[in-house]
Amino acid sequence: MKKIFSFLFSFLGILSFSQQVSLETLLNDKISIRALEVYDNKVWYSGTDSKFGFVDIKNPQHQKQMKLSEKKLQFRTLAQDKNSFYAINIESPAEFFKINKKDLSSEIVFRDTVKTAFYDALHFVNNELAYTFSDADKDNRLKLAVFKNGKWSSFNNNIILNEGEAAFAASNTNIVSAKKYLWIATGGKASRILRMNLKSNEIEAFNTPLIQGESSQGMYSIDFYDDQFGIAVGGDYTKQAENINNIATTNDGGKTWQIQASGKNAGYTTCVKIKPNSKGKEIISVGDQHISYSSDFGKTWKKISDEKGFFVCEWADGNTVVLAGKDRIARLSLK
Repeated sequence: MKKIFSFLFSFLGILSFSQQVSLETLLNDKISIRALEVYDNKVWYSGTDSKFGFVDIKNPQHQKQMKLSEKKLQFRTLAQDKNSFYAINIESPAEFFKINKKDLSSEIVFRDTVKTAFYDALHFVNNELAYTFSDADKDNRLKLAVFKNGKWSSFNNNIILNEGEAAFAASNTNIVSAKKYLWIATGGKASRILRMNLKSNEIEAFNTPLIQGESSQGMYSIDFYDDQFGIAVGGDYTKQAENINNIATTNDGGKTWQIQASGKNAGYTTCVKIKPNSKGKEIISVGDQHISYSSDFGKTWKKISDEKGFFVCEWADGNTVVLAGKDRIARLSLK
């Protein structure tokens, strides 16, 4: 059944919409969803038990679900170009699925059979170029695959991760790109930003002040408005109420980061998304225990919902955010 939750709040920092916020469930299912895409006025998702499908944002009765494999695969990645969706299962062997947007037929176009394969995020820079990265092999080298000239292949690089430095497949949002750069966020015992120049393919590594040092700590999600302004969020999933040094912003393309709202936010956060055309001013974020909003470039935050169990979010338009997580997809309307 659909459930609609409406409530009023007053907060001087939130000026871009009036004071009514509503949350409507679009899909209920036995599934965990950590990756979604918006296309053709629909929320497309991949999740547990090999499930892939969509639900119409405005007409939730219009929905479809299929299984990409007879095996019970777990998908935590999803991305798209103009003709297809792509999804990669976690764990080995990692199979790269291509799903045709017209007829939803699927095929496996690449495999990684290395035992340590575990793909954390997948991102298309444009219709011809995409990157995905996996947990490292024994040599601790950054493990990337690239989609170029219509096919997938390994991407050689010289970046060595620190001991205990990895990434979190929490919301498919620790890779993002703008015009000049692509950024990758790591976490764990070290939490750094890896920045690739898309023209030269040179990768630089920058330290961050976010909480780190334990395997459960660090950045979980990043987003950039342009080649200069970006935001990173995370925390410690084993201590979700803690909110010290778990949000940071950059104004120089990821070289340096400034902690924001330390001790004054809703805690552990798995996904952050900058509102399109807001110049970075308006931002939505979700964690297992909250939905939060900033109207001042991430400097201050207002918890706008106590709804639990959301892992990933995306702006569908200027007043609508779609969210997914444990057993459901929902639409958040900001009016």
